[in-house]
Amino acid sequence: MPPHRRRLTPTALIGGVPVGAGHPIVVQSMTNTDTADVVSTVRQVAALARAGSELVRVTVNNEAAAAAVPAIVEELDRAGTPVPIIGDFHYNGHQLLTRFPACARALAKYRINPGNVGGKRHDEHFRAIIDVALVNEKPVRIGVNWGSLDQNLLTEMMDQNARRAAPLDARAVTMAAMVESALQSAALAESAGMRHDRIILSAKVSGVQDLIDVYRMLASRCDYPLHLGLTEAGLGAKGIIASTAALSILLQEGIGDTIRVSLTPAPGGDRTEEVQVAQQVLQSLGLRSFSPQVTSCPGCGRTTSTFFQEMAQQIQDYLREKMPVWRAERPGVEEMKVAVMGCVVNGPGESKHANIGISLPGTFEEPKAPVFVDGRLVVTLRGEAIVPEFLAILEQYVADRYAKPAAVPAPVGEAALPR
Repeated sequence: MPPHRRRLTPTALIGGVPVGAGHPIVVQSMTNTDTADVVSTVRQVAALARAGSELVRVTVNNEAAAAAVPAIVEELDRAGTPVPIIGDFHYNGHQLLTRFPACARALAKYRINPGNVGGKRHDEHFRAIIDVALVNEKPVRIGVNWGSLDQNLLTEMMDQNARRAAPLDARAVTMAAMVESALQSAALAESAGMRHDRIILSAKVSGVQDLIDVYRMLASRCDYPLHLGLTEAGLGAKGIIASTAALSILLQEGIGDTIRVSLTPAPGGDRTEEVQVAQQVLQSLGLRSFSPQVTSCPGCGRTTSTFFQEMAQQIQDYLREKMPVWRAERPGVEEMKVAVMGCVVNGPGESKHANIGISLPGTFEEPKAPVFVDGRLVVTLRGEAIVPEFLAILEQYVADRYAKPAAVPAPVGEAALPR
């Protein structure tokens, strides 16, 4: 991959997870459970963390939610899932953080939306949150959202724009107001004592071109780490494609230090899908590696059997199932590339480019499946057991190539030496 230049920022530590500077771009997600329901929230946070969410945000919207946060963090620690938890505050954050000091201590970061902190008492309520953050030595994300933009600021900037000789359109003024809201709030936080390296900014919109424009503006005017995400991205393919389009352009330009893909799950759907999408965006851009990648062809008239599609799915599921163990025991396995190809046209060539690949027989082709390991033909499989045989080869390849590092023996203490 070509070298990737990241925008220079300070490093913000979120519960021990470094965000910004040259550190890996961090994947985060958010629960959709009632935070007051400790059992359900712990279960979903743990699932998101297992899927690879390195930070998880929870809604803290009322007293019951604030009271539940310490128990949630405690249960996660007890279960061996100490993922940093971020509190999402709107309207009453200054009250909840003040009234529930245990919540303030348990959270790894506070998310503040400057558009709904308190109207005429905005600065007072904003400073109250910053004061709690200072006491507890917590970082903050100042997260502007165009759906809840500070209307006083927007009105003021619209009035100023109307007096210009050549007024800008409403969209341009709105984008500028979002940037101003974030920067003015960051300046207010610093004037209250917040360290520069404990501030992260975001400016969320739901349009792809709008997101690209507002983050380019924001990135050009500050060096704070930036949290990227297309807000209200939508359902299914629409949400995935829109998020990927917007985030990929910004990430390729070196903008963005932590990301979230905000997908609307189907009823009863898997919340971890948004984590997988975020990881795939980063991995497809060559910015991070999370899981072995399966290359498979789309199929054509040469591949009228669905066998290669089923095999590709089985292998992808197998890799996903094994990754929790491999991640701890097989360092580097996340960079492995596997090819499952459906016919002779590109099958052998694509398989040779992968770490391990198989070229399945297409329609009317000889019923054999050559397997390539690191570009070399090692075996040709035939018969009904191709899938389990290939998985056995894959398992052996992982065991040989990504061996668990030998444990370094602990130094022998003087008292343990023979006399």
